Amino acid sequence: MTDSQRIGVAVFGAGRIGKIHAGNLARHPHAQLRYVVDVHAPFAEELAAKHGAAVATVEQALADPAIRAVVIGSSTDTHADLIQRSAAAGKAIFCEKPVDLDVERARACAVAVKKAGVTCMIGFQRRFDPTFAALKQRLDAGEIGTPEMLVVTSRDPSPPPAAYIARSGGVFKDMLIHDFDIFRWILGGEAVSVHATGASPNLPEVAAAGDISHAAVTLRTRDGALCQINTSRRAAYGYDQRFEVLGSKGLLQAGNVRPTQVVAWGEQAISSDKPEAFFLERYRDAYALEIEHFFDALANGTPVRTTIEDGIKALELAELATQSWREGRALECSV
Repeated sequence: MTDSQRIGVAVFGAGRIGKIHAGNLARHPHAQLRYVVDVHAPFAEELAAKHGAAVATVEQALADPAIRAVVIGSSTDTHADLIQRSAAAGKAIFCEKPVDLDVERARACAVAVKKAGVTCMIGFQRRFDPTFAALKQRLDAGEIGTPEMLVVTSRDPSPPPAAYIARSGGVFKDMLIHDFDIFRWILGGEAVSVHATGASPNLPEVAAAGDISHAAVTLRTRDGALCQINTSRRAAYGYDQRFEVLGSKGLLQAGNVRPTQVVAWGEQAISSDKPEAFFLERYRDAYALEIEHFFDALANGTPVRTTIEDGIKALELAELATQSWREGRALECSV
């Protein structure tokens, strides 16, 4: 494929996730990374130089007709503005979660996307994880009958800095938004009730930032299927990402990914590697596969799997969970 046939793209954000996306773009046959945009010039310059791109401003990138798509990996507080400006410029959009921390601003983004008629995909990379996707395929094939309960475990190895927590939107929007998307994806329905509780045991700095470090959420669908999500900002043993689905005819489990699958059997114990260190390692394949899907969809004119509507639905659940935790009661959902 020649350069003129490839889809010109600008990456907004040159931090951790921007670097991952830029690397995957550089390897994708349908994409051509042309610009890197970041308010911190040294980050943008370093990433652009690594992949043969140029540094640009938002205005320059969106004004260039050679740019047909943008990948938004900048801070959450920039997402809504960049989505709306990119849609107005007629660019296809891939944006990291969440769409915004405010539900109304997120809905305004959806209106802008629909009005412009552009593709907009939200980065729920867990749907593209090979293990999770294989479970979903077997579930849809009816292997365990009708799904009745989903149990999700989602734990980070350590809490982020207090300054980050204070502006993150809280654990339900920052961390569990992925798990709310998993709930909708796996059970295939919408929640009619949400009950969330949480605390910050032995982590006073998290509480001081106005958040909680540990949470438990129960959701129920209209047909009575249940979902239980347990999460923590601290798991001393590593990044813990797994779930199981109980169905009328059996159980499907998706476990952690480890650096190697070697298991040592000794006289005193049986041991294996701890889970992958964090999300960049755990979901390296998923990040590549979601970018591949986005650009394949653009090249073939097919719909994307994770839409801005999915982003809004997950954010609505995060908002309700936050309210439920603060008020100490279960809340009904409008579906």
